[in-house]
Amino acid sequence: MKRLILSVAAAAAAVPAVALAAQQSEEPPRRPELFEALVSCRAVTEDAARLRCFDEAAANLQAATERRDVVVVDRAQVRESRRRLFGLALPRLPIFGGNADEEDEEEVASIDSQVVSARQDGSGRWVVTLEDGSIWAQVDDNMLALRPRQGQPVRVNRGALGSYMMRVNNQPGIRVRRQM
Repeated sequence: MKRLILSVAAAAAAVPAVALAAQQSEEPPRRPELFEALVSCRAVTEDAARLRCFDEAAANLQAATERRDVVVVDRAQVRESRRRLFGLALPRLPIFGGNADEEDEEEVASIDSQVVSARQDGSGRWVVTLEDGSIWAQVDDNMLALRPRQGQPVRVNRGALGSYMMRVNNQPGIRVRRQM
């Protein structure tokens, strides 16, 4: 009986810690200190001091970007990165909008490309390389009526439950998984 009470007490004590960790993961990511230093210069009231603050903060931020300690990307670059990473199982990272508001986040539902090369593996399934360098391997046993050829259009759509469907030259789709 004592063990049961101790187990229940230990479990009850762990609940607030788990709730706190979940709450902390919901908080937006902190901005880099160098950026915060630049923004805080706006609060300086005296003109000459504010200008010195901005000059110093801007120089520090520029030096950090040149050292690659800080990377500045715009929304178009984030969209392009999402498109290039389409099909890869990656964690939701703030640098790719992983903690962005739902309305700001554009999920890539499909990509259009062209075949660079196609081959069949030992089991007769297709492995197709697209012009962006991504490699997609067939995971089902559906047949393609015509062999994929270099330059043919390809569309890869996000499917249900994390799957992907590839249509080569408007043929019926095959289920695929991104390899690289």
